[in-house]
Amino acid sequence: MISLDDELATEYLAESREHLATVETDLLALERGGAEISEERLNRIFRAVHSIKGGAGFFDLVKVRELAHQTEDLLALIRSRELVPTQGRVRVLLRATDRLNELIQNPAGSNQADIAEVMAALARLPADRQGPSEKADTPADRPGQGASPLRVLLAEDDFTSRLLLQTFLCGYGECHIAVNGKEAVEAFRSASERGQRYDLICMDIMMPVMDGREAVRHVRALERSHGILSAGVKIIMTTTVHDIKEVIRCFQELCDAYLMKPIDLAELLSQMKSYKLVP
Repeated sequence: MISLDDELATEYLAESREHLATVETDLLALERGGAEISEERLNRIFRAVHSIKGGAGFFDLVKVRELAHQTEDLLALIRSRELVPTQGRVRVLLRATDRLNELIQNPAGSNQADIAEVMAALARLPADRQGPSEKADTPADRPGQGASPLRVLLAEDDFTSRLLLQTFLCGYGECHIAVNGKEAVEAFRSASERGQRYDLICMDIMMPVMDGREAVRHVRALERSHGILSAGVKIIMTTTVHDIKEVIRCFQELCDAYLMKPIDLAELLSQMKSYKLVP
């Protein structure tokens, strides 16, 4: 955990306020535009909330992370066209944005804030689906949930870290290796073209040729080009404490989680379970 008095925390909070101002503007446009809202705007809203959620963990902003996570889940359904952004649903999202802004404005007291009402309002919306375009997610729709073994891409240039992770991950399925970000992107592209999507990518941040942040950006762009928005590969960044600022930036590129080096394999397994990649 990093102190809220730290310069990095100050920067994160300022950026979060900017994100929320943009989200509010876009949600108001979404409320007016209904289901015809542009994909660009939906992506921008989703990325902003995801970035707020990802950074909150570094500063022990528990309620900020919980509310951002619940908001993100709903946005993911809208972004993938599984949920129509009706005016009522968008108003709930606006309430969530307002509450997030209140928490960010008072970070020191945010963990004591009551967010139960807005969390409950967000939780009710996915259950209120109508029509064929609003189908419920099924296990077959999600990676790593069937009888097939896990498919993992490990992008790591340090031999010791690579050997540790490879030995562990091979116990859960097929593990492929890339030693820099460019190799990781090409491996992901090739697998996608063969119809053999990866379920998990463990991506080091600092690598030669292409770093992890840029590689994540390319991976997400490739997914978007294939129409994959809400059920993409899970990406866990691995990093040292010195790269924390870059990890926070990686959440803007839509990574899912991070692990500090030296890697705690029990924590990695916990992350994999949280994403239902393993039982």
